[in-house]
Amino acid sequence: MRRSRQAFHDTLLAGGFRDALAARTADALQRCDAALDAAGASHAGRTAVWVPGRIEVFGKHTDYAGGRSLLAAVERGFAVRAAPRDDGEVRIGDPVTGMRCETVLGSSGTAPDGDWSHYVLTVVRRLALNFPEATRGADIAFVSDLPLAAGVSSSTALMISVFLSLAAVNRLDTTTVWQQHLSSRLDRAGYLGAMEMGGPYRGLAGLDGVGTLGGSQDQTAILCAQPDHVAQFSWMPVRFDGVVALPRTHCFVVASSGVLAEKTGSARDEYNRVSLLARHLLATWNHVTVRDDPSLAAAMDSGPGAPAALRAMIPAHATPDFDAAALERRLAQFLLETYALIPAATVALQAQDWATFGEVTAASMRGATALLGNQVAETIALCALARAHGAVAASAFGAGFGGSVWALVEADGAEAFRDTWAATYRRQFPAAGALAMFFTTAAGPCATQWDDDDPDP
Repeated sequence: MRRSRQAFHDTLLAGGFRDALAARTADALQRCDAALDAAGASHAGRTAVWVPGRIEVFGKHTDYAGGRSLLAAVERGFAVRAAPRDDGEVRIGDPVTGMRCETVLGSSGTAPDGDWSHYVLTVVRRLALNFPEATRGADIAFVSDLPLAAGVSSSTALMISVFLSLAAVNRLDTTTVWQQHLSSRLDRAGYLGAMEMGGPYRGLAGLDGVGTLGGSQDQTAILCAQPDHVAQFSWMPVRFDGVVALPRTHCFVVASSGVLAEKTGSARDEYNRVSLLARHLLATWNHVTVRDDPSLAAAMDSGPGAPAALRAMIPAHATPDFDAAALERRLAQFLLETYALIPAATVALQAQDWATFGEVTAASMRGATALLGNQVAETIALCALARAHGAVAASAFGAGFGGSVWALVEADGAEAFRDTWAATYRRQFPAAGALAMFFTTAAGPCATQWDDDDPDP
């Protein structure tokens, strides 16, 4: 028997969802069930999945270099229903848009670069490689209210949705591989980050990813966020450092700029160049010092003189692809964000010192603009307009080169702020503004999954 809307709603409320989010998600799950019914999917053994997008409050390009981040989930995401199959076929579709993808576990099939099915196939191939026990396919229906290619991790959320669905129908949590390597949420975040990048994870072999040279920040935020809190993590390996409460007097307003932050083509190349600069710095350090530090942060933490020593190495190890000025800017931004701004932001947030928090956030944006070089006119303007209209703080986030901006505002005036912010932005940037999306959100709950027969999901 299908779960009722009320049963979905009650389960979500018990899991820490606010009422409005629980209601929207329950409606979406019912729509997914209707789509599965229409496709003739099995009623037995269905599983439900919720996977949010995320806000990178601080941590611009720090994760793959071993730095720190402050993260929160948004109250938007993927609502998913999956029904097990008796064969290895995976059929996934969105009943709202009509998009569909069909493949088979273990298939080596590919998809056009940038097509959403590329992310689905990446998960299916990797899961079959690392889990030979995964022999059951699934009929999967999803509904998402995340803006696409906007920096809120919609593609990562899609990949996690598929992974959690297939893991559930195949009971992968009972396998030795899972229990040895993926027993905690942090473990799974690290693994899914490696899956997206294409690298190995512990004893699990790698396979082609989606083409980005990133880390596991998005996956960690999605899997490990805590409602009403901003969480701090460190990277390589993933470590949970603690949380700071976000008072209910304040909330985020997120603006997708309308400038797409695709993980394809030239945008991917620009993103990857920022990552490759950090890799070059680490390789230079390890070569000159004859060390084997696993990350740029580990290198910089190796001694009090490490940052100055690495700066001194740069001129002799610059290349035509990685010139000295670009390397110096990349190092300066990483040191600023990781060792100065994130600690200061954490202290200000704990004290609810909104003036200082706004100043530190503005410094992070200046670093992204001048040192990373990953901002566009639209994201810069969104931050300036947010502050002009009364936001406590505002910052672009994600890979950059487009994408989204968060603004922290007083909750009582959040909707009025959102409408004013959107109207002024659209007047200034009519082309991008026509594609932009503005929404309010608390720091939301992390991804969750439960089976219909779970007594206490």
